[in-house]
Amino acid sequence: MEILLIEPSRVGRKMMGQMLEQRGDVVHPFALGGEALDHLRKHPEIEVIITSVEIQGICGLELCWEARVLSNSRNPLYIVVMSSNWERRKAIEALDSGADDFIQKPPDRDELFARLRAADRLLRTQRENHRLARTDPLTGAFNRRHFFDQLRQEIETHGADPLSVVLMDIDHFKKVNDTYGHDVGDLVICQVAGLLIHADGVFGRIGGEEFAWLLPRCSEAAAVEKAERIRRAVEGMTIGTELGPLNVTCSFGVACRLQAETAGSLVKRADEALYGAKHSGRNAVAMASIIDGLRNAG
Repeated sequence: MEILLIEPSRVGRKMMGQMLEQRGDVVHPFALGGEALDHLRKHPEIEVIITSVEIQGICGLELCWEARVLSNSRNPLYIVVMSSNWERRKAIEALDSGADDFIQKPPDRDELFARLRAADRLLRTQRENHRLARTDPLTGAFNRRHFFDQLRQEIETHGADPLSVVLMDIDHFKKVNDTYGHDVGDLVICQVAGLLIHADGVFGRIGGEEFAWLLPRCSEAAAVEKAERIRRAVEGMTIGTELGPLNVTCSFGVACRLQAETAGSLVKRADEALYGAKHSGRNAVAMASIIDGLRNAG
């Protein structure tokens, strides 16, 4: 596991670091709480924090609280607080501050390893629950909630950078379901999603046959090129069915974020562009900037 170790004593850091490395863990040792917290923000792969209560800068309990808040928007995190002063009150304070466990310092090797094995089991369960909570069960793409969470987070953290959203919809999908059945309809959805599930950016299924593609640091022109490649790939795809080969197409709406634009407004403009693509005959890519220009001209 990737472990962030915060211990003010150089001897203590070295002893615990060697102990954990012998177990096969990757250890990130720090003496100061503030430096450790900055490191944690930059390294989402860290899974476990082991921190002493008695550290300089921010205390161990403050670090514990800040790390727990941070973990709410990233991968699960297991926090162990340790103290040389073993008091019931200390343990209660640590657990109330967001710790998962409390141990005496210096820790007994076998006890620490047993607690970390328990942490590993819990983290595996939490990671799977986290994956299920953000994943569309049919396609394996991100679900609507996670897509919009990622969009809002991208705007908050990189608001000055170009940001494009592509909305796409399978054309005449109701006819596919009515003619071939819902099993084939599900297959079509999965085949289309499969073209994008490993693409750059964030790809999600946000409705029955509707998908959204978030492209950070991507201009409208570049997003249109990406959407056009997918449009051609869908158009050239053939799906075998009991009634014979089936071909489908998709329509796309592309919008690049305007200055200070909200997530809701950005998606709305992409949706208007998607409507324009469908209104013009489907199997097309439409740009929000053109629709905005026509509206302003009118």
